[in-house]
Amino acid sequence: MATFVEGPVRVTVPATSANLGPGFDALGLALGTRDELVAEVTSGGIEVDVRGQGAADVPRDESHLVVRAMRMGFRAMGSEPPGFSLVCKNVIPHTRGMGSSSAAIVGGLVLARAMVAGGQLLLDDDAIFRLAAGLEGHPDNVAPAMYGGFTIAGHDGERWFSVKVPVDPRVTTVAFVPTEPVATKVARGLLPATVPHAEAAANAGRAALLVAALTSRPEWLLTATEDKLHQDYREPAMPDSLVLVRELRAAGVPAVVSGAGPTVLALTDVSSVPALLERCPQGWTARHLPVDSHGARVE
Repeated sequence: MATFVEGPVRVTVPATSANLGPGFDALGLALGTRDELVAEVTSGGIEVDVRGQGAADVPRDESHLVVRAMRMGFRAMGSEPPGFSLVCKNVIPHTRGMGSSSAAIVGGLVLARAMVAGGQLLLDDDAIFRLAAGLEGHPDNVAPAMYGGFTIAGHDGERWFSVKVPVDPRVTTVAFVPTEPVATKVARGLLPATVPHAEAAANAGRAALLVAALTSRPEWLLTATEDKLHQDYREPAMPDSLVLVRELRAAGVPAVVSGAGPTVLALTDVSSVPALLERCPQGWTARHLPVDSHGARVE
């Protein structure tokens, strides 16, 4: 029978940006802002308190995504607490392409593991990543949420995989977040079933170049972030985002749609941050978000 940790357990998990232009469903980057989850085993039932982003919209029962992830984690360890309380302190914007759902899933799994005595022996980081990718349906956000930094992830038909690679310390980001959300399902629904071979080949080259640019050759980021597979197709759902991407790129700034959008992410250096923040469209918010080398962690 499992032994549970006494008292509250606190986990933080970073925001993430996936795709990064050409790396569709494969490349992801952890960003320097974190959701915080606090849970404690109780004598029965569940109690969910949500504060911050999404507080007015998310459920407070077993259907809450963090709760679902925690249940999955407990089952994987062969343990189930009699009950627990959960407090979610959300700072990652919801439905903005910054990995809020992946943060909830990874955070919930790491939280469940931390609540079980010896949980690290029952469920290692790679096992959590695989569970998270299966629940999310794609690994591009859950990989950096779990491992931090810059990750290359995918699925080979039998297993999920992820490789973490270093990021050049000169690289940082600015996120431009609009007020209106775009659901990932809507954004994916705009993608065609097939694309021209030439465009697929161009994206493959850009994605490979992007790995080199982010790790050691940031002077190639503008070329490396050019996308042919998804951003233009999604323009009807986020026209203002594509306008901003094109304006920034025309000015020499490597800018992409973050994940499924509508947030726009600029990859830049620290000296350029103040000028970029001033380019924030009216009504949007702009934040300097350094690359976070750490994934989900127990605090």
